[in-house]
Amino acid sequence: MNLIGIALGGAFGALSRYFLDRGIVNWTGEPIIGTFAVNMIGSFLLGFLIVMIALVVIGTLVDIIHKKNVKYFFENAKKAKKSAKKILTAGERTSVVLKTIVSDIATTSELGAGKRRVAHLLGMYGTILFWIGSVVMIFCYASPTSNTPSVWPIIWHVGAIMTLLGGFWFWFFLRVDVYSEAQPWYRIIQADLFVLALLASSLFGLIWSFLQSLNLNDRWDDKLFLVLFIISNLVLFGGVYWSKFAHMFYKPGAAIQKNLAEADGSRDNLPPPADAPEKFGLGIKREAPKHY
Repeated sequence: MNLIGIALGGAFGALSRYFLDRGIVNWTGEPIIGTFAVNMIGSFLLGFLIVMIALVVIGTLVDIIHKKNVKYFFENAKKAKKSAKKILTAGERTSVVLKTIVSDIATTSELGAGKRRVAHLLGMYGTILFWIGSVVMIFCYASPTSNTPSVWPIIWHVGAIMTLLGGFWFWFFLRVDVYSEAQPWYRIIQADLFVLALLASSLFGLIWSFLQSLNLNDRWDDKLFLVLFIISNLVLFGGVYWSKFAHMFYKPGAAIQKNLAEADGSRDNLPPPADAPEKFGLGIKREAPKHY
């Protein structure tokens, strides 16, 4: 049955390639263009996604080597281990790690219960859905003859919308330099590259999808936003070294190390907290901080 299924699938794919090739040849009058177009349609998205993944890996490695973040992380953990007041068992370490993943990483509890946390969760889970939808549709349903289940385009669109909601909320209202330092929202620094590229990718992707649904045929609109979508992704994944993209790898590791250090008493080589509010009396009232 497996061999029969493979044979039927191969026959269907071959026929699809043939008819698509003939259609392009009849349209252009050039036989070689038909073959080239069929192969490019099936391979471009796969190749593009693989290149983007490679750019993330290379950019992160270069970032690690140049900035020495990981080296500092392990050296600090080694120093903290010497000053630990308690040796954690494997079960205790596992418990700390799981609690960190559930609380600090999955729900970003370190941001408190305010608007910043909601915006971050929208952007984080929106991006995850957006990327998962992209990967599944590109690797599993890239062929023109593939019948993509409706759930994946829905996940892709919902993820892009969530990313835009969280990202624009953060950009216009919650950034520290805008909210606390009265800087204009249009002031851009290098650290903003990740957020802006991510927003551009989601926005141009949604516009391109919408224009495709209008069946514009030979109009330039959808092609323009396809190009902008590709460029924004190149900036997003190719700019890892210059942006804050790698923070999604560093932050979880730092959170786990911080909680392990608190559990074993080493406190990452920091002194115990000296700020004990109960000793200050009732006369001092502090304003809630407006920063990270």
